[in-house]
Amino acid sequence: MQVKVRSQSRLKLPEMEGVVARWYTGLRSSGRQLEVYRSQAAKLTENLPSGAVVLEVAPGPGYLAIEVARLGFHVTGVDISRTFVQIASDHARQAGVRVDFRQGDAANLPLESGSFDLVVCQAAFKNFRQPVIALDEMHRVLRTGGTAVIQDMSGEASHSDIELEVRAMELGRLNAFMTKGTLEMLRRRAYSPAQFAHLASESAFLTCEIETAGMGIEVRLKKT
Repeated sequence: MQVKVRSQSRLKLPEMEGVVARWYTGLRSSGRQLEVYRSQAAKLTENLPSGAVVLEVAPGPGYLAIEVARLGFHVTGVDISRTFVQIASDHARQAGVRVDFRQGDAANLPLESGSFDLVVCQAAFKNFRQPVIALDEMHRVLRTGGTAVIQDMSGEASHSDIELEVRAMELGRLNAFMTKGTLEMLRRRAYSPAQFAHLASESAFLTCEIETAGMGIEVRLKKT
């Protein structure tokens, strides 16, 4: 069966700047969600050696990157949104940790090749206009033996999966309504496991490992 993948340039979404970026920052800042970021940071880095160097692509408000930095790792974050870079930098200062947040495009990372042990991308890959090029860039900046982990919405997520995800965020009624509508829209851009495997095969990684749970998908890609 042929797998259809929108692997070339895709329709550009409105940029996450200004009031939209600040609204999203507020959505992701509840105590429950910050606890999730702490848990995710610990799990993502559990096999990394002391002093490892981590990149988060599209870190948004910076919550995950900050939690990784709290664990003692050297962290860089690259986001296309200048508003998010400022917000994330402010959050890092308030948290008392050092994270190098900078503005840049996932398809042209402003970073040296072979610089990172781990690359993480959460909830953003489905929005990249050039997904295969973004994968190639992650491969380029990884050290040999390094891993890229992409966590996002699955294109096979159901309405009930989205409902459960929004309920777990413990939002107010209006924000829950808006978030659910946004996720339903974004699901149309998300990749299925088969589509993601095809994207990986077109990239420098060639292969990947994929797991799904609820509305989410996790893709692990190794630079050999």
